[in-house]
Amino acid sequence: MTHSDEKVRLDKWLWAARFYKTRAIAKQMIDGGKVHYNGQRTKCSRHVEVGAILEIRQGFDEKEIVVVELSDQRRGAPEAQKLYRETEASIKKREEHAAQRKAMGSSLNPRHRPNKKERRQIHSFKEGKRGIFDKD
Repeated sequence: MTHSDEKVRLDKWLWAARFYKTRAIAKQMIDGGKVHYNGQRTKCSRHVEVGAILEIRQGFDEKEIVVVELSDQRRGAPEAQKLYRETEASIKKREEHAAQRKAMGSSLNPRHRPNKKERRQIHSFKEGKRGIFDKD
């Protein structure tokens, strides 16, 4: 952990806090608008301050975190989690979105492409023909 008077770049802090695997990926995400610093888009060279609010989009999840400590060294996950604190509203929002995705089932991410037989069943069902789905 560094002293509070030291300056740490945003991309380096995100890497040290284990949000991204490499600094290059962190830089891409910042440049792509996936990371907001105190509600605004920012540059990767921005110096992080304790108490700053970061909004990070990763896949389906959006996290709102508060910077608690500064570090420019990547350490183990338990130490990295001490660098930030996720807000209660963010945790609640992520859990709600996860529940919605789970309720939607496999429509977002099918496990496999339909094979020939399954495609025929889908086509016959859509066309209203009698098939495996119809009962007498």
